[in-house]
Amino acid sequence: MEDLAGRVAVITGGASGIGLATARRLAQEGMRLVLADIERQPLEAAVRELQQRGTIALGVQTDVGDLQQVQALALTAFAHFGAVHLLFNNAGVAVFGPIQDMKHSDWEWVLRVDLWGVIHGVEAFVPRMIKQGQGGHIVNTASFAGLVPNEGLGVYCVAKYGVVALSECLARDLRPHGIGVSVLCPMILETNIGTSERNRPPALGGPEASRPRTPEEQQRLRGRVLSPDVAAEKVVRAVKTGQLYIHTHEEAREFIRRRFERIDRAFEE
Repeated sequence: MEDLAGRVAVITGGASGIGLATARRLAQEGMRLVLADIERQPLEAAVRELQQRGTIALGVQTDVGDLQQVQALALTAFAHFGAVHLLFNNAGVAVFGPIQDMKHSDWEWVLRVDLWGVIHGVEAFVPRMIKQGQGGHIVNTASFAGLVPNEGLGVYCVAKYGVVALSECLARDLRPHGIGVSVLCPMILETNIGTSERNRPPALGGPEASRPRTPEEQQRLRGRVLSPDVAAEKVVRAVKTGQLYIHTHEEAREFIRRRFERIDRAFEE
């Protein structure tokens, strides 16, 4: 999908972090944008900023963990613009701590947003994108934690491994329809995911149910802290070139290589 000008992109988690950085970058390409986010005020501010820059942008408050809300997002986007060419399933949350300390509500919340949110996006948008017959591209935000186990992020890893698998399978399934798929696998970026408990619903424990990372857990996180603009630039490049995997940190390569070497060695043991 080399020429993005005039086409329509939908971005979940679009009011901050990777989503907003990507929206700004796609605006430079001349795309029309639909931003979705669970937080109304940041969403309105993001849309207002883009509109003031001359971008045609629409905001739709959306909880991606709710299929009906994602279906409503799709209906709104297609009704307003007549088509959607790029879907960025980006919204995400995290909880920290060892798996044995996780409550059922921790699993339910993270999987609801990080994995089911992507599934909902695929379910609501992809059949419509196929039917419109104009090609397109899907980008799903996974993580370095979707390729390599990260200590203290077990629940998050389970969700993000699922996003990687979904993306790999979806890429094969959509190839005959001219729709590309990419999966974004960043290490640490300057985003609000470290405080994502602010949006944890009361039914799943509310903000107080998530504990913050300890200093020791913070120190164990790998890689440089980069701007989300780095991810945005790589996302646009992947959409244009049809690249499946998107990496933001060169230092991730060694960890990924060692994981697959361990898998390969198991055949010899």
